[in-house]
Amino acid sequence: MVVDREGHILTANHVVHHLEETEVTTHDGRRLKARVLGRNPYADLALLAADEDGLKPIDLGESSALRVGQFVLALARPQPGSVGVTSGIVTGVNRQIGGWRRFSVRDAIVTDARLNPGYSGGPLVDASGRMIGMNVAYVMNRGIAVSADTIRRSLERMAKGEDVRRAHLGVVASPIELPDEVASRPDVDQETALMVFSVEPGSGAKAAGIALGDVLLRFGEQKLTDIQQLEGVLGEEAIGKKARMVVLRGEQLKEIEATPAASG
Repeated sequence: MVVDREGHILTANHVVHHLEETEVTTHDGRRLKARVLGRNPYADLALLAADEDGLKPIDLGESSALRVGQFVLALARPQPGSVGVTSGIVTGVNRQIGGWRRFSVRDAIVTDARLNPGYSGGPLVDASGRMIGMNVAYVMNRGIAVSADTIRRSLERMAKGEDVRRAHLGVVASPIELPDEVASRPDVDQETALMVFSVEPGSGAKAAGIALGDVLLRFGEQKLTDIQQLEGVLGEEAIGKKARMVVLRGEQLKEIEATPAASG
């Protein structure tokens, strides 16, 4: 999708994979050389630059006003010269979707529009034709799209030739149900948390003293009831900043300070 008049083209990062240069075919059959300017691999976004004037950008809408039940169209050009379109409704908004291809989409849009092979990187548009998301996956009969608001936040950074980064704490953790006597404690007050199964040497978690078997309850003000919430607080803004964490070790609550590093 052309996103501005400077020739910047947005697609899914998994489409271009590790390529630094590629070829883009326009709707009228022109074949343009394009280079990858920047990536947000954690949201599956890649921005390309094509040395071509007169490319008409898509109308980038806003996704914050989307409602469940709203009509949408998923568009794609799976083969040169052909346009594919499927329709559906929004079935979920502001979802945290992850667990495949190493990316985790925050504020994802979920629809029941079928995404056929070749739809990744294509626009999800509303009834007015405004792009409110970019389709990236089809999971369990549901289309997953990166929201326009997430795209807008990444575009300026990628257009400068920079990759969007994420913070890295350095733990492998999994959700567990807390025993009733623990969950009901006033200083806990949550039914699930994250148990640590490994700690990476040299990581922020290791330096903070997080240990195997610790149960992570909170990161800053955010309760950690599932892995998506941990991923949600480890955005780029968390890199290099001390955060207060609450950890359950045995029956004792401990407050520690951890400093996430930049993800490699």
